[in-house]
Amino acid sequence: MLSKRIIPCLDVKDGVVVKGVQFRNHEVMGGIVDLARRYAAEGADELVFYDITASSDARVVDKSWVSRVAEVIDIPFCVAGGIKSVEDARQILEFGADKVSINSPALADPTLITRLAERFGVQCVVVGIDSYFDAPSGQYQVKQFTGDESRTRTTSWTTLEWVKEVQKRGAGEIVLNVMNQDGMRQGYDLEQLKLVRAVCKVPLIASGGAGAMEHFRDAFTLADVDGALAASVFHKGLIPIPELKRWLKNEGVAIRE
Repeated sequence: MLSKRIIPCLDVKDGVVVKGVQFRNHEVMGGIVDLARRYAAEGADELVFYDITASSDARVVDKSWVSRVAEVIDIPFCVAGGIKSVEDARQILEFGADKVSINSPALADPTLITRLAERFGVQCVVVGIDSYFDAPSGQYQVKQFTGDESRTRTTSWTTLEWVKEVQKRGAGEIVLNVMNQDGMRQGYDLEQLKLVRAVCKVPLIASGGAGAMEHFRDAFTLADVDGALAASVFHKGLIPIPELKRWLKNEGVAIRE
């Protein structure tokens, strides 16, 4: 059995790590390199960095900090933010990232997924999906440009249809960011994760809502996700990663020590 992954998420804005609630009202959490070094030392399996305003600002992630992170950690890390071409991705991977993640640019041009997969291999290509539960329609909708509240838009894709589409086009992994739960610390959206898991044949990472160790366990055991991503509980020291891993192992979850 493959080990489940614990993945701190570092949202980057204006050169520092920030965290919001439901993608709004961001507060500064610390320096990019300092937090990366800390999480690697604490036993994180992987890190994900999102330059959250890159796509809405029509620019590519700042590569200067990518190389600095690569110099100080020895665990895999993934970078996202305004990657719109094979050349953008090539530079980020050459600067030391192990994977690139695309979200809004994939919605604008789904062929980008295939071009990246063909050039670098599916193992390097992650697709992030910002999913919002619209209560009136009862639908999970895919949102675009979520890094800037004033520019966020609802796409024509339902979440399940987009999950199927990105796999057909070559996504090697999917991160499901559940907007309703983001920063609320009330648990992952297990119902949505189960629905997505049923149609997702590539590794699936849960994101949005972690607030207790039980939430990680439930995502792994009830929704069968491959990794659990979290931000505020790690940034604020509410859940130390070594303790979380020990607890999950005692709960019967296959986890890397």
